[in-house]
Amino acid sequence: MDDDSKGWNQFRRIKLDRKSFAKRMRRAETTTVRHANRFILKRLDNVRLVRREITQWLVMVGVVIAGLGVQLLWGQSEYTMSAPAAGGTYVEGALGPIDTLNPLYASSSAEMSAGRLLFSSLYSYDSTGSIHQDAASGMTRDALGKVYTVALQDGIKWHDGAALTAKDVVFTVNLMKNPATRSPLRVNWLDVAAREIDRRTVQFTLPASYAAFPYALTFPIMPEHLLASVNPSVLRESPFSAAPVGSGPFMFRLLQSADAVRSTKVVHLEANPRYYRGRPKLDRIELQAYENEPAIVKALKIGELSGATDVSITSVNGAIAHSYAVTPQPLDSGVYLLLNNANDILSNPTVRRALQIATDTAALRESLGKGLLPLDSPFLEGQLTGVDVPHSPAPDINRAKQLLDEAGWKLEGTVRKKAGRALTLRITTTKNNEYTTVLDQIAKQWQPLGITIEKRVVDTSNVASTFVQQTLQARDYDVLLYELSIGADPDVYAYWHSSQVGQTGYNFANYSNKSADANLASARSRLEPELRNAKYKLFAKQWIDDAPAIGLYQPVVEYVANKNASTVAAGSRLVGAADRYANVLDWTIHRASVYKTP
Repeated sequence: MDDDSKGWNQFRRIKLDRKSFAKRMRRAETTTVRHANRFILKRLDNVRLVRREITQWLVMVGVVIAGLGVQLLWGQSEYTMSAPAAGGTYVEGALGPIDTLNPLYASSSAEMSAGRLLFSSLYSYDSTGSIHQDAASGMTRDALGKVYTVALQDGIKWHDGAALTAKDVVFTVNLMKNPATRSPLRVNWLDVAAREIDRRTVQFTLPASYAAFPYALTFPIMPEHLLASVNPSVLRESPFSAAPVGSGPFMFRLLQSADAVRSTKVVHLEANPRYYRGRPKLDRIELQAYENEPAIVKALKIGELSGATDVSITSVNGAIAHSYAVTPQPLDSGVYLLLNNANDILSNPTVRRALQIATDTAALRESLGKGLLPLDSPFLEGQLTGVDVPHSPAPDINRAKQLLDEAGWKLEGTVRKKAGRALTLRITTTKNNEYTTVLDQIAKQWQPLGITIEKRVVDTSNVASTFVQQTLQARDYDVLLYELSIGADPDVYAYWHSSQVGQTGYNFANYSNKSADANLASARSRLEPELRNAKYKLFAKQWIDDAPAIGLYQPVVEYVANKNASTVAAGSRLVGAADRYANVLDWTIHRASVYKTP
């Protein structure tokens, strides 16, 4: 220890000799200069003599390195490829509002979209528009087609970890039937009884044969263990409807009010790791609800969204088409001019037939853009089979004028009149870029007939809108430009049977024909496809002769998505817009380089 201390003290007494330090620095400088002169400056002449050889070698080395780089990149394409990558958040826009997340009350596109992501159903539709098993593993029916027995898949869990059983299915049916629930789905289940056979089996008993019943099993299943204690009369306003627990591919995280001024809401969802068909590739989905289509288009243009639905064919302009991938998807719906048969002018079938053949639907589709499918009957193209499928007559403006003359509406100058009264029709529709274009085209096509057209456009995005009560239910229109959801099965009883006329029915044309009623009622009770097809052909022929409405086109929804995203399948056909999620398990938001499988 003493020796160490002594050594340290000696070190502390060392003093810096400035003269000695300067002498050493001069010596180092002299040595450095001498070496630089000897080994660098004197040899520059030698470098100049061989500069050509050096340049050639440098060029050759550069060529070799570049060749190796090209070979690497070229060879890389042989064993790697760009593919959709899992993870990330997908931000999607849809038409709102979002007033509830309970699918039993869903009415807007955004609400239906959330319901499809959060909840399971016994059956659902795939990307081709065909029905297939979802929570169900199989179904049988009795010989009369009145009793259907459905088996459930094993291992289905609610988002809180509880098991989904047949009790939940029975509970949901009874909930929909209960008038206190006030669900718009109630009308479809009034006469249907559901009972639990065992934990994984439920049985439905119908009052009569109904061939299309499997298509009714697409309702959302609700959790009995969470809602049994909730009074049905307050279910819509309950905490569950604001923060639901489902069994679908995504789970609820948060309902956010993104814009207090516009009341814009965002539903935050996360992937369900226990989903019985596998975990989705996306980590999260944010569903943003917009008040109208222009707001969605604006959000796309400023890059606010990864993708969007509810974009009409008329809104896909250069800016969107250039920046996004646009996938057209035909819907199992039809856009019609519904002629109010209770109107004193349109109660005459001759007048209705005149309007029918005065309407050039091909030219109308051309004015809207490519992709729209033809529609000239109460059924979609392909729903009726055989060589004798009825079709509406071809456009003939001169014949239309003759029919109006026969009905007593004579042309006086440029206006048709009867007993001094001008032939005036008010066409009503909802505010939409596509429908506005259609309305203008119809007015243009009917003008040569001498008909005075009054246009009425209702903005249903307004929270104070009373379109359903004061327009649809009251049948307050002469002609209604409207979309009817037909579905995968050709059962159109609700739209055209005379029993559906009235404030609570969906027969918006007030159409009544005994022959048509008989064929509609008979077709829905036939289990044999050939007999159903024959009955529907008879109905279609009567419908075309009576012309209670004019089929315009089968609509197409344009799904807009980021070009790096992988979403809806090209060539898909949807029963409803929310069915775009048929392949949501495979959706991705970005791409990555991956090795090819040998």
